Amino acid sequence: MDIVIRQAAPGEYGTLGEITAQAYLHDGLLDFGESDAYLRELRDVAKRAAAAEVLVAAADDRVLGGVTFVPSGGPMADIAAPGEAEIRMLAVAREARGRGVGEALVRSCVDRARTVGGCERLVLSTQRTMRAAHRIYERLGFVRTPERDWNPLPDLDDITLLTYELTLSTTRD
Repeated sequence: MDIVIRQAAPGEYGTLGEITAQAYLHDGLLDFGESDAYLRELRDVAKRAAAAEVLVAAADDRVLGGVTFVPSGGPMADIAAPGEAEIRMLAVAREARGRGVGEALVRSCVDRARTVGGCERLVLSTQRTMRAAHRIYERLGFVRTPERDWNPLPDLDDITLLTYELTLSTTRD
């Protein structure tokens, strides 16, 4: 399967939004199911594309997954500091998992971060249960940064997001 990583086209926003929402729902990453406010954010690819770069992985003209790349701590950034870019909302369709789609998306973000002037690190947040994603990050040279872990919903103690970073100047593919 030849995977192509490219900018999401407006006609693909609905498909990618649903892939992202379903990935989070089926993996048990949303506590409130279909009524979760974050689920609406996951589906709103047009909003993300207006504020960051939304990339899709496609094969045979079919969207298999996507990711949001936030250069230079843009408005979509959760944790990026000056000199950092951020990866957000990585998701792969259930039927495309295990085929290198997630890794191809992350590699594309690493490549993009290297082209951003002044960008020294690529950062991301992830949930504890996203173990397959953790393996991708670690395989690509990301390291855990527990001092940056954070809780997007302070009222709920059990939603601490783990953080990773990749220092770009010392990475090799």
